[in-house]
Amino acid sequence: MSLLEAIIMGLVQGLAEFLPISSSGHLAIFKHILNIDLESSGGMVFDVMLHFGTLVAIFIAFWKDIKKLVVEGVCIIGDCFINLARYFQNAIFAKGSEKKEYKKIVDTAYRKFVMLVIVSTIPTGIIGILLKDIVEKASATLIVPGICLLITAGLLIVADRAKDGTKRPNQITYKEAGIVGIVQGIATLPGISRSGSTIATSLKLGFDKNFAVKYSFIMSIPAVLGAALLEIKDFANISTEPTILVNYAIGTIVAAVVGYICIKTMLVVVRGKKFKGFAYYCFVVGMIAIVWNFII
Repeated sequence: MSLLEAIIMGLVQGLAEFLPISSSGHLAIFKHILNIDLESSGGMVFDVMLHFGTLVAIFIAFWKDIKKLVVEGVCIIGDCFINLARYFQNAIFAKGSEKKEYKKIVDTAYRKFVMLVIVSTIPTGIIGILLKDIVEKASATLIVPGICLLITAGLLIVADRAKDGTKRPNQITYKEAGIVGIVQGIATLPGISRSGSTIATSLKLGFDKNFAVKYSFIMSIPAVLGAALLEIKDFANISTEPTILVNYAIGTIVAAVVGYICIKTMLVVVRGKKFKGFAYYCFVVGMIAIVWNFII
């Protein structure tokens, strides 16, 4: 992969990951346009690196929230151990009024946020593992990304018409978090926008608009890290030529910088519910991809 190709792919990833137009679908399309050989490019490894770049953008944009979530997550684990110790103490040693009360685990909005992300991650992980081989094969053709882009267009129209919600972490149920997680898992298919589909689902479930964006992006962190872990074995197959490694690194940096800008853009888009333009774009690109698949 040349430096120009790596930069173009980084731009595509940074733009499409956070704008609701599907990064995986656009990466699949541009691989065909640029005639990039998946095997010689390290398979899906470069895709993972590009996603890592946009992951960095999420950490920068939502650093305060992520820091708070990590702290509260550690505290949740600590309180669980305290309750476990109290259980054995009450069961073995304490009698009557001597028994100690258990600590309430989820007692703040951020702790509920942590639990919601965990609940969403479970179905995402299961679906991601089940669809892994299908996703790799689907990315090698244009027909699947094209059809999925049409699905994304429909989801964005739904999001555009969704009523304004008010739900913040404390009002959101674990069932709703599970539904968003299922949608994120399905969005591993190239052409279905992860951000677009999860934000659309969140808005339809009544989430507050600002929280819907924050939740969509932060809940992607475990999913991206999980995908990276699954692809670690493929890193051994990457060419060790310095030029290739530098190109990969530059593409990743480009994805991170462009991704950060697009996160800020997406916050404005969701507040104004301006999804129609992206829906029309996905429809047009999807139709072009489908037609192209049968022409070439």
